[in-house]
Amino acid sequence: MVIPALGKGRYEYLKQQIIGKRLGDGKHKVDFIVWKEGSKRILVSMKWQQVGGTAEQKVPFEMICLINAIQEHTDLYEKAYIVMGGNGWKLRDKYIQGELSTYINGSSLVTLINLEDFVRLVNQGRL
Repeated sequence: MVIPALGKGRYEYLKQQIIGKRLGDGKHKVDFIVWKEGSKRILVSMKWQQVGGTAEQKVPFEMICLINAIQEHTDLYEKAYIVMGGNGWKLRDKYIQGELSTYINGSSLVTLINLEDFVRLVNQGRL
């Protein structure tokens, strides 16, 4: 669903890319690095939650790691998206409405968004 939208929005992209190390020293892999010619890169992390589980708890940590990557590489990365798909989320609406910004410095660098809205933005070339 996302890959055809990237083509329609005229984005170039790389899939499953390691962008450095996470806090705690593990590899930090994002689902997509997206860009248009002449622009900085946009990091995209996709999260799926079909039923209640741990994906929801991983979102704040992923946000912190993406902020860190952007701040360490301001010459490469402009911003990031965490895309939340599936219908098993309890906190998705709160996340999308910005409630994590109270707790996480630099949260303006990362947009939390549902899958449908992300695909709409990509289709329109408006990331």
